Formats: sequence, C-alpha cells, structure tokens
Amino acid sequence: MRVILVEDHLSLAKGIENALKDQGHAVDHLDDGLDADNFLCRHSADVAIIDINLPRLSGIEIIRRLRARGDTIPVLVLTAQGKTSERVTGLDAGADDYLVKPFDMAELVARLRALFRRRPQVAPLHETVGQLLYDREQRIVLHAGRNLDLPRRELALFELLLENRGRLIEKDRIADSLYGTGTSVEANAIELLISRLRRKIDGSGVTIRTARGLGYMLDES
Repeated sequence: MRVILVEDHLSLAKGIENALKDQGHAVDHLDDGLDADNFLCRHSADVAIIDINLPRLSGIEIIRRLRARGDTIPVLVLTAQGKTSERVTGLDAGADDYLVKPFDMAELVARLRALFRRRPQVAPLHETVGQLLYDREQRIVLHAGRNLDLPRRELALFELLLENRGRLIEKDRIADSLYGTGTSVEANAIELLISRLRRKIDGSGVTIRTARGLGYMLDES
C-alpha cells in the first residue's frame, strides 16, 4: 500500500511510519494541514491517515475538501477525543473509519488493511498470474505451492506490478510508491530490485518487461 499520513505529533508519526514501512508500505508524511491539502490535490495513494487537530487546517476540513473534489481515497481519522460527537463529525465529513489515541499499532495496521480491501475497485483475495499465486490476505507469493518469501520491498514491487499488469509503470512512479514521494533514491535502486525480483520469479511463466528509459511492465510469458 501507499499511505499518506497527516500527523503533527512527530514521535507518533515516526512510529506509525516505521510500523508501516516494516511491512513494505510506502509512506508520505505531512505535519501541516494546509500542506497536506495541497499535497492531496496533486498526489494519490491507497489510504490516508489524518489527524483531526492540525496546524493551519483541521483534519475535518481536509476530508471535506477531499470529498468535495470527488476523491474517494479511504480515510482513517486519528483523534485524541473519545467523545461520540467528535467521531460523528469525522465520519459525517467523509472519513471511513476512526481510531482514538492512544491506540495499538497492530490495530492501526489492521484497520488500514480493511480499508484497502473495501476500496470500490475490490481486488480478489487470490490472484493467479502465470504459475504464480498471490494471496492478498497473507501478502505472500506462491510458485508451485512454495512461498517465494520476498523481502518487503520486493513484495511491494510485485504488488505494484501486479496491480498494473499489462501496463507500463514509469520508474519515478515505482520509486514514489516504494519509498514515498520526494524520497532520495539511489539511481540504480529500482534496477536492482527489478533484477532480484526477476530472478525469483524466473520459470513461473511471468516476465518483467523493460521499456528502456521509460519503465517496467509485468506480463505473462
């Protein structure tokens, strides 16, 4: 998943970011409400985590503007308020779920997975490409019944390629999805990831094609 995190409590934001990155997800973090609104106007993601109390623009207003633009990104609201009225305000503004601080990080990750599965373009829990079977629930890739045991970043790359199967994905988009928008990435980092993933899926009837200077595409041999 690619996650946009809007939270001005920096230590909490760092904890959330680390927990998500440990599971292979890319995170774009913003700590200012107005900056977050501008960012969301230009960039998309799979889910957004938005705190209610933010500098310059509240989380509630960010969500209202999102929905007014027709953006359907699933939103999880973080709030320090346990009052029913606060939760209702967030949900009425267009949020899909809420979590009251303090919370358990495992619950946050589980709620994000649930929101991701409930997107309008719901993907099947199991998908076959060539001789590979991808299990979205467990996030594993099987070949002839054997788990390929992909490291988190290779797994995130496979998921991105599979989601866009048959379509060319630009190298910059891959970098943004795997590392976060604007993150400094070594020039050959994507090529190395592609090369390692290619070796692991070799013989599966699946190919990662290269359009030199443009990007990559997952295709069945």
